[in-house]
Amino acid sequence: MESYRRRLGLETAICNVSSKIWAFVDEEYEVTVLMDTVQQLTLKLFNWDVDMELVVTLVYAKCDRIERIELWDSLYNLASDMTIPWLVGGDFNVITDEEEKYGGLPVSLNEVEDFRHCIQSCNLTDLGYKGSVFTWWNGRGEDDCVFKRLDRCLGNFELQQLFPGLEINHLIKCGSDHSPLLLECKQEVQQFKKHFKFLNFWTKHDTFIDVVKENWETDVVANSFWTFNVKLKKMKQVLSQWSRSTYGDIFQQITNLEEVIKAHEALFESNPSYANREKLMKVQAELTRVLHLEEEFWKQKAGMSWFQDGDKNSKFFHAYVKGRRKMLQLKRIQNSQGQWLDNEEEIAEEAIGFFQAQFHETVIPTQFDILKHVPSMITNEQNEELVAVPTKEEVKHAVFGLNSTSAGGLDGIS
Repeated sequence: MESYRRRLGLETAICNVSSKIWAFVDEEYEVTVLMDTVQQLTLKLFNWDVDMELVVTLVYAKCDRIERIELWDSLYNLASDMTIPWLVGGDFNVITDEEEKYGGLPVSLNEVEDFRHCIQSCNLTDLGYKGSVFTWWNGRGEDDCVFKRLDRCLGNFELQQLFPGLEINHLIKCGSDHSPLLLECKQEVQQFKKHFKFLNFWTKHDTFIDVVKENWETDVVANSFWTFNVKLKKMKQVLSQWSRSTYGDIFQQITNLEEVIKAHEALFESNPSYANREKLMKVQAELTRVLHLEEEFWKQKAGMSWFQDGDKNSKFFHAYVKGRRKMLQLKRIQNSQGQWLDNEEEIAEEAIGFFQAQFHETVIPTQFDILKHVPSMITNEQNEELVAVPTKEEVKHAVFGLNSTSAGGLDGIS
């Protein structure tokens, strides 16, 4: 590894061996070149002011599938021991799906599969985009016109944790057949009001049942449904306060306990006495307990009832939740005129207008003669059974038959 310190004004200029990839880095970053090949340049950046470290891989891939194998191998090598935020971006000269190409010859599925396998094996995720799907144009028109998405940004799990508001824009092509990619690392995310959410691991605490029993017995004289609603509302307030006093912030606890363990480990190494070992083991046991709670939290959040218990999987569950959130995000939609909208306000207005039009009738039907031609398939006795009010036992059987770990409803209770 070699550090490059060629200053151009307030920046460090770095180029790869083929001089086709250039990087300009602010001088406040300490730059180390981890890998330098013809098709990619990988830099490790460290900022002393904010104590932030990340790896950036800039790609300029070959057009030939065989030649690109060298690029995929270099990425596999980097990913084998990558534990810090990692951004991979540039011109990969290959697409991941047939929808990323318009015109020209049929898509080579072998090339697509090579790229997909590399992304998956390196634990990278496509960071999405705003703007046109295509980033390259062959400059021709009519039947000879070809568009492709050859340029993209990928990131690992740690990068998405560091920059949860990461956003990539495909800018207009100007002076090149490729679109520039503008990546904005927004650390400020929109804050939403947190609603009550029942956490399943609460039920395993020794005092949980006593808290529920004590606060459920409320003297309310009213309709049964109203009484039930009042009791549920009270329970949510009580359980929220009980959770804060009993568990606190489990994520902050993990951070604190890890620091405490480091201190106890140093103390035990300098003085390996029984007392110091006992203190260390006590803190380690407490960390194990809180880590189990964290795993339970993310497991419930992921909603993966098919997953069997095993080793600690909180990171896997967290990544699953992040991936599902990313899939549910709407970066752009197409309106009724066929135009693509990527502005959040325009997307919201179009969505509201679409559903208002779909569920609104300008003419209310008054003729129902067609129903006379629908044959009767059940007897009157069967119909009476279908419309009968269910018994308490039937209601209880239905409620107790629900999945106890299912996603919470509007009231936050699973």
